[in-house]
Amino acid sequence: MFDLVRAAIPFFFALVLIEAIAYHFDRDEVEPGYEPKDTATSLSMGLGNVVINLFWKLVLVAALAAVYSASPLRMPMDDVWPWVALFMSEDFCFYWWHRTAHEVRVIWASHVIHHSSEHFNLSTALRQEWMPMYTLPFWIPLAIVGFPPYAIILMQAISLVFQFGLHTEKIRKLPAPIEYVFNTPSHHRVHHGANTGYLDRNYGGMLIIWDRLFGSYREEDARVVYGLTKNVDSFNPLRVATHEWADLITDVRSTKRWRTKLGYLFHKPGWAPAEVEQTKPKVPAL
Repeated sequence: MFDLVRAAIPFFFALVLIEAIAYHFDRDEVEPGYEPKDTATSLSMGLGNVVINLFWKLVLVAALAAVYSASPLRMPMDDVWPWVALFMSEDFCFYWWHRTAHEVRVIWASHVIHHSSEHFNLSTALRQEWMPMYTLPFWIPLAIVGFPPYAIILMQAISLVFQFGLHTEKIRKLPAPIEYVFNTPSHHRVHHGANTGYLDRNYGGMLIIWDRLFGSYREEDARVVYGLTKNVDSFNPLRVATHEWADLITDVRSTKRWRTKLGYLFHKPGWAPAEVEQTKPKVPAL
């Protein structure tokens, strides 16, 4: 099956290079858009994700195919409306996967990789997680209602390619109708912000309408501070990939109470039981 994401990799690298050159010659920028070590880490994380997906995609396709074969429903993919329905449905599934990845710590431990850079440029889009296995349940419903596996995988790839272009500061605002319906660089900058008012906002993939509907939308109205509320302070890809897992394991092992262990695993990142004094990191306020 044609892999759109892998086919797009040369274009990703070319666009990263073009943007980096543009920043080099743009003397009006307050801060440099690229930092060599940070960019190298992002590219390394992206290449690691590609290697992992060589194997994971086989599992994903097999699981979707098994569910699709067991379902009595079939979507007529030779018509236009099922593709429109798939576009909307896949983005809806993405929204809820993405929101869950921010609100459940054991899932955040994998997704945090993508938010670990303190820069925001096209290379940041390539800083992808190395443990994508938890994502499968969120797209299984698409196979249940009769979308064939090849169509689901293709729409996921289209979404990923689309989202690559969201990771830039070079595009400020698009026309209002586009900003209202679609995810844009402005919306996605908010999503990557560590500012207090920007945390856990704008989860959409290709569309921003789900955020507007479910109360997670925030407009970009102040300079974004990128990264985490507690940054990794390392360019080592292995450290970036595992730091939150290490912290999570430490927290789980710090208590003998199973209720507290489960709390550390399934509550939001930063959660701690009432009896534990929390030292909250300072984050820039809006």
